[in-house]
Amino acid sequence: MCLFCFNAVTRGPNKAMAEKCKDPAEKTGRLTTVLALSTLISAFGSSFQYGYNVAVINSPAPVMQQFYNTTYMERYKTEMGQNLLTLLWSLSVSMYPLGGFFGSLMVAPLVNHLGRKGTLLFNNIFSIVPAVMMGASEVAKSYEIIIVARFIVGICAGLSSNVVPMYLGELSPKNLRGALGIVPQLFITVGILSAQVLGIRNILGNSAGWPLMLGLTGIPALIELLLLPFFPESPRYMLIQKGDEKKAKKALQRLRGWDDVDAEMTEMRLEDQSERAEGRLTVFSLLAQRSLRWQLISVVFMNMGQQLSGVNAIYYYADSIYSSAGVNENDVQFVTVGTGAVNVVMTVAAVFIVEKSGRRLLLLVGFGICCAACVLLTIALSLQESVSWMPYVSIMCVIIYVIGHAIGPSPIPNVVTTEMFRQSARSAAFMVSGSVHWLSNFTVGLVFPFMERGLGPYSFIVFAVICLLTLVYVWVVVPETKKKTFLEVSQMFGKRNKVEIKLGDSDLPLKDSKEDPEKVTAF
Repeated sequence: MCLFCFNAVTRGPNKAMAEKCKDPAEKTGRLTTVLALSTLISAFGSSFQYGYNVAVINSPAPVMQQFYNTTYMERYKTEMGQNLLTLLWSLSVSMYPLGGFFGSLMVAPLVNHLGRKGTLLFNNIFSIVPAVMMGASEVAKSYEIIIVARFIVGICAGLSSNVVPMYLGELSPKNLRGALGIVPQLFITVGILSAQVLGIRNILGNSAGWPLMLGLTGIPALIELLLLPFFPESPRYMLIQKGDEKKAKKALQRLRGWDDVDAEMTEMRLEDQSERAEGRLTVFSLLAQRSLRWQLISVVFMNMGQQLSGVNAIYYYADSIYSSAGVNENDVQFVTVGTGAVNVVMTVAAVFIVEKSGRRLLLLVGFGICCAACVLLTIALSLQESVSWMPYVSIMCVIIYVIGHAIGPSPIPNVVTTEMFRQSARSAAFMVSGSVHWLSNFTVGLVFPFMERGLGPYSFIVFAVICLLTLVYVWVVVPETKKKTFLEVSQMFGKRNKVEIKLGDSDLPLKDSKEDPEKVTAF
């Protein structure tokens, strides 16, 4: 018998409810057609764009900068200065994570009013409009349009990077929640790889093809806009936040592929009972909630560790590492595509092993590999000029780092964020985690060029230290959450938060382990 049923059985008011899930032969959730298609459409329509727009301007950067210069010369009859060109290009790059930050701030109000699926559909506006703008920028002879469009498509990425994991986490049965929770990250890596392939100079990474390459981001949005309306909204959202039990049950039956969904409906009702007194949490009330303190700290640590661990710096440094190893300048783009392919393959592997190995182990192994790779890369880059074969060690360090990040630090934080918070707190929690994610991303992009100039190869020691600190934090604080209900995960954090969790009984107060009883919701 599951934990929440046991607690319900031992308390009178919920006894009848618990009788429905006393059967020890509990059904194991399976990947139905509806669940699989909901996952693929939402991940392709939203998460794919995040990855695609991360990499889409890397390969055509020289020809796009030439467009900036030519446009300026046609307007002002003088050549653009190098400092101004650098500033405009930096804005073109940095507007994307800045837009992502603002998109993250919109998560909570949108998902609470429009629902998870509704927010994903609404979010396509922030993809289709900038796709048209970027595609028409050359005809309009305006680099300002590109900068503004990058900010708008960043809003799309900020929303999708938080809402898709939330949506899939609420659609999935607990035994598939980890695997399906990694699918958005898989599509991010596929998006990056697609942009790298299309960016090859013989395809679209040239003076004629770059506007089309930038505009293609609107196609996944159109596909999602046409197909996602035919698939269910989150049953948890429908029941707990909208109070529509009939629609929630119908959606759950479609997702599970059978009519008997009473056990899951019961678990959602128990969660609804325990949250009803507190209501929906805002970001400010979330920050003040003692029973969520360590969950929130963990989410901040994991998202900061994910972005500050040097993943963007590794990609930034990759081309120069490949060139120094003797790779022909024209062939560097193909090696970069190969690195992107490794990223995709390892993320696919994470989808299949996360439910067996667990989230915690993948985080520990991933950050450990990244830490070791950064240390070795520092040594290899330092000795590169004096030891002939050391550049090849540098290439191996980059590939090993990508493997480590792909199996743990990249996909797992969003999965764990979904599992650590219950319905009323989840949207605010994703708003916090998304803001930390994008601010950290923006910070690395802003600070790393100066670090690289001042510290050279020793920059990666900073990233190694961050990886190590995150690893230690995960080892000490973060529990294993695989195959646990949201209620059970809350109870696991109860002791660390010094709050007693009573599942299935919303009428009893929670007690601090050392202080007087405090009336709080059973988070």
